[in-house]
Amino acid sequence: MKNFFLFIGLLLGFQFSNGQNFQQFIDRLNSLPEVDRQVVVDSFMNAGHSFPYVEYDTLTHFIYQGTAQNIKVAGDATFWSPELIMIRITGTNFWYHTTSYPSDARLDYKFVVNGSNWILDPKNPYTCIGGFGPNSELRMPLYVVPPELTYDPNIPHGTLVDTNFSSSNLGNSRKVRIYLPPDYQSTAGTYPVILFHDGLEYISLANTDRIFDYLISRQMIVPVIGVFVPPVDRTAEYAGAKIDQFTSFIVSELMPVIDQKYRTSKDPARRAMLGASNGGNISLYIGIKHPEQFGKIASQSSNVIQVISNTLQYGNKLDLGFYIDIGTYDIAELIPLVYTLRDILQTKGYTYRFREWHEGHSWGNWKGHLRYPLMQFFSGPNGLNENRIHPDFQLRQNQPNPFHEVTVIPFSIPSGSQAELSLMDARGRLLEKHLFKPVQQQEQSFTFINHAYPSGNYLYNLRSNGYSLTKIMTIIK
Repeated sequence: MKNFFLFIGLLLGFQFSNGQNFQQFIDRLNSLPEVDRQVVVDSFMNAGHSFPYVEYDTLTHFIYQGTAQNIKVAGDATFWSPELIMIRITGTNFWYHTTSYPSDARLDYKFVVNGSNWILDPKNPYTCIGGFGPNSELRMPLYVVPPELTYDPNIPHGTLVDTNFSSSNLGNSRKVRIYLPPDYQSTAGTYPVILFHDGLEYISLANTDRIFDYLISRQMIVPVIGVFVPPVDRTAEYAGAKIDQFTSFIVSELMPVIDQKYRTSKDPARRAMLGASNGGNISLYIGIKHPEQFGKIASQSSNVIQVISNTLQYGNKLDLGFYIDIGTYDIAELIPLVYTLRDILQTKGYTYRFREWHEGHSWGNWKGHLRYPLMQFFSGPNGLNENRIHPDFQLRQNQPNPFHEVTVIPFSIPSGSQAELSLMDARGRLLEKHLFKPVQQQEQSFTFINHAYPSGNYLYNLRSNGYSLTKIMTIIK
């Protein structure tokens, strides 16, 4: 009899993998006698599925197998409140919760067992390090892991230098880390510079030095000097009573020493500042107070205190360019602040780039999209420049992406122009090139058929009349 039920379990698992959806599997499971259900659960769990189990690109099933009184899911999508209650199939140790997310979302989460034990998802191999340790990482089917997050031993690497700085304005000291690009010692001239707030975390949690190395080696950005500054009294320095003293420390104490010791450009158009959350707030604040020092400001998932909004809305237009973004599952109080800031920048005619990502308030979000402000501010010859540099010159995302064999790359070029479309591997090495002779129609497309390239990320670049645009596409097998 036991073998008979094992056969039923294997048969149900086979049916599940050949067209039966998850809800039908649950309904079928509940229709069995309780004594017969566990063998079917074991068959499903051993069938090689990925977890969380995702159907139809958006339908997400969190699944846990084990003994517990209750299990909930907490994460970015619940603002880390354990709100998603998992259901146990009686007669089994199988728990599940079904919800839906955008097909390109990436979210941190944990299981909360018996109300107090926060654990990683044992069936999910993907994790992401955050400020409070590792979390399980939900990668929806169309989410693409940025290639710059993987360490590449075959490219040149920059140097990190630590220096202690004391502040008479704040009466404290801190370790500041400097990134020097790979060619710094062998070249002359000045370099653009970008200062990071929560700087040491941008190294340890966001791997910014690794991102610099990748983007510079692929000529997606020009070589740049990075200045990574940690807080001492974070809330007060970034958004509270010490905000002006901290601003004076950056502008009057720290940067003069950096500028004297390293070959940094003094041109504000080549000087940027970046931070996340309250780190974004202090970036914006120093920007509006000292546009003569930093002409490029990036804020990720940012707080925006009132003086920043008021200055930008009611004051004279400043010589500043902006990158701002927010997560769909970000801190609820921040979302309207960032959207209001976007509207102010639009109304006042500022140069800016705004993004909303289907992610949360997390280092996984911030590091995964760090290339966008870097390429906006310091774009190199192969930069993923998505600014509209000519009204008739555009390169769009290939569809579908990721893809297996065939994808279509839409683009437009000025009438009568010749274009060159190149495919490169993740290291920027040319794989193939396609020429388009002068044409009258602006809208074009190229159908790419993959015959030989393995799974991975690839670059495709469009050049025409001195313009160049690049995007990333992903092949899956």
